[in-house]
Amino acid sequence: MYTNLNRRRFLALSVGTAAAAALAACTRNPEPRTTSERVLPTDPVVTDYESRRTSSGNTVNQPLNAAAFTAAVAGKTVSTWGYNTGLAAPTIRAKAGDRLTVNLNNALQEETSIHWHGLALRNDQDGVPGLTQDPVAAGTEFTYDFRLAHPGTYWYHSHVEMQRERALYGALIIEDPAEKLVYDRDWVIMLDDWMDGITGTPDDVVKELSGGMSMSGSMPGMDHGSMGSTPAPSGGPSGMKHMLMGSRSDFLGGDAGDVSYPFHLFNSKAPDQAEILTATTGQVIRLRIINAAGDTAYRIGIPRQKLTLTHTDGFPVQHQDVDAVVLGMGERIDTLLTVREGFTPVMALAEGKIGQALGFISTGTGKQPLPATLPNKFEGTVVDGGQLKADPTVTLADKAPDRTHDVHLTGGMEKYDWGINGNRFDMTKPLENAFNIKAGERVEVKFINDTDMWHPMHLHGHTFQMSGGGARKDTVIVRPKQTVTVIFDADNPGQWLTHCHNAYHAERGMMAVFSYIK
Repeated sequence: MYTNLNRRRFLALSVGTAAAAALAACTRNPEPRTTSERVLPTDPVVTDYESRRTSSGNTVNQPLNAAAFTAAVAGKTVSTWGYNTGLAAPTIRAKAGDRLTVNLNNALQEETSIHWHGLALRNDQDGVPGLTQDPVAAGTEFTYDFRLAHPGTYWYHSHVEMQRERALYGALIIEDPAEKLVYDRDWVIMLDDWMDGITGTPDDVVKELSGGMSMSGSMPGMDHGSMGSTPAPSGGPSGMKHMLMGSRSDFLGGDAGDVSYPFHLFNSKAPDQAEILTATTGQVIRLRIINAAGDTAYRIGIPRQKLTLTHTDGFPVQHQDVDAVVLGMGERIDTLLTVREGFTPVMALAEGKIGQALGFISTGTGKQPLPATLPNKFEGTVVDGGQLKADPTVTLADKAPDRTHDVHLTGGMEKYDWGINGNRFDMTKPLENAFNIKAGERVEVKFINDTDMWHPMHLHGHTFQMSGGGARKDTVIVRPKQTVTVIFDADNPGQWLTHCHNAYHAERGMMAVFSYIK
């Protein structure tokens, strides 16, 4: 296995609670497994499965240079990291069946990698250092090379520590040669919560959160839901600068987030410098919306206009007209809208927090509204992608599960010690407490949220289907004290991470591995 690990990655701290013992009997294979009994990324079967994927015979090449640079965020100059020296990384476009080659040059001062979020790709290209590849060391290069099996809206990002919380991410659009949707324009919208270079760095946030809710002891009666939706003031009782106290969303089931952000970005731009997309009245636009944020769900809508939802996480759904859609971190949604005369605000309200990301569609007439004049809520029909129904063309065949795994989401804010089944993930021992599966099985997974916070749970290398004919997805919102049941076909051998896509929850241990065994 790959063991060349950054010394800071996933400190070997234990959850150390009674929950660990209580959950020890969860549905995993009880028998011990040696590494030789697992399908590793280097196993020939990985190459065999790759060769079975449909091939168009076409190759798309995209060089990416990971580097530090300065950029402007809301008029402020910040030092950050990104691809090809810009906050907005290249949008990679290809067609289903194409081969994608990406030469990554690491010009950073530390190791990095790229994860291809949502793709069913060969395991040795998944980009998880310590599990599927060695990290790409500073000053070196690595070429990713794989086939694109399924059309849809996907994205790519670093999978090393908190690097994604800078600007090391971009969109990957895989077009469908047999697309049936009819539209005039195809636009990508990347949403992000931003603090790097403004109030600190992502590593500063991790350090602060890792202390847990120590400030509650300084202010009697205060807990994570007792303050307004503002950060604890710097220099306050515990000197908290980034921790968000009292953020709440009834839609998400309670606590909405842990981190206060000064800005929310729409295609790398803050609301005061909002992007303006030009179109003609009556044109039908396909919006591919990606939530690249670390700690923020977004409620996306257009004032006085419905959105027609067509896809979630790349896969088609039964179309539904809504007033707004809530997108968790890592999720994507595709929607159609018909352009109206004048300026049309496309709004992404930070769910349960203060702030919004904002862009406009303009026909070249009328006056651009000021952000302060726009509505601060969307009501009516509001859904998330996990509440949609799969299009019949992508519904999994009816089949009894061969294996069921209970995935308990554990931990909490008090010690900020997130985990799965009471275990804090340790990348130096990634296969410890793995969920064993075999190729060809129908796997049922029950995401059981034992915590008081919602979690957007992501599975690498596969898409799953929500129970009861629900949507095909790779990232799903799991609300506090609720269970979300999904099924997937074990059709992509290797070692695949599953984790909360809240960057801070994952960094503090809410990860595990679905491990193919021989």
